[in-house]
Amino acid sequence: MKSYYLFKKDWESELRTRYAINALAMFILVTISIIMFSIGEEKISEYLNGGLLWVVIFFSAMSGLSRVFVSEEERGTTMTLHLIASPATIFTGKLIFNLVLVFLMNFAITILFLIFFDSFIIRNFLLFFIAFLLGNIGIAISSTIIAAIISKASTKGTLYPVLSFPILLPLILILLELTKFSMDGNTVSSSLIEILVLVCYDVIMITASYLLFDFIWKE
Repeated sequence: MKSYYLFKKDWESELRTRYAINALAMFILVTISIIMFSIGEEKISEYLNGGLLWVVIFFSAMSGLSRVFVSEEERGTTMTLHLIASPATIFTGKLIFNLVLVFLMNFAITILFLIFFDSFIIRNFLLFFIAFLLGNIGIAISSTIIAAIISKASTKGTLYPVLSFPILLPLILILLELTKFSMDGNTVSSSLIEILVLVCYDVIMITASYLLFDFIWKE
């Protein structure tokens, strides 16, 4: 229950300031506009469109999800959180906030790609939905624990992309493969290995995050 109230606090604060929402919206609009102007009348392959989708999602996550713990440090509310909630509760509340933000962000990006890029055609929506769901969960978990790590560092701005790239790269590569399969119309059963890899990634990241966060938060 405390996790819910922590999420509610962060969400209401975000609705007042709109820092992450505005940063994400501007990044998404600018990036997609640049891609469209760069392509022009050229026809690009379906697979390249799928790759561009996850590139935009990856860099959008880096621009908008890194402040979930940094904002607590800047406002000086970290000590209050230490006193009122356990580390697991705090991490869960922050994770829920990032999950909501990630799903809203990536849903908007996907809809824009479907509207503006004619060659972005999904032939198996179930497979794409599974990849989208598991991929977003993995991005949210990874981004939350990375944000916790950088909140304790002095160089917060540069450290996030440095840490997120090697952690999120395996996830993005699997998502690219599954997106390609969904564009080809492959069945879910034929892509089971890749789906299981995604599940394993999410399970490993959530387990490692809860184990590590206790040490990070008390540092």
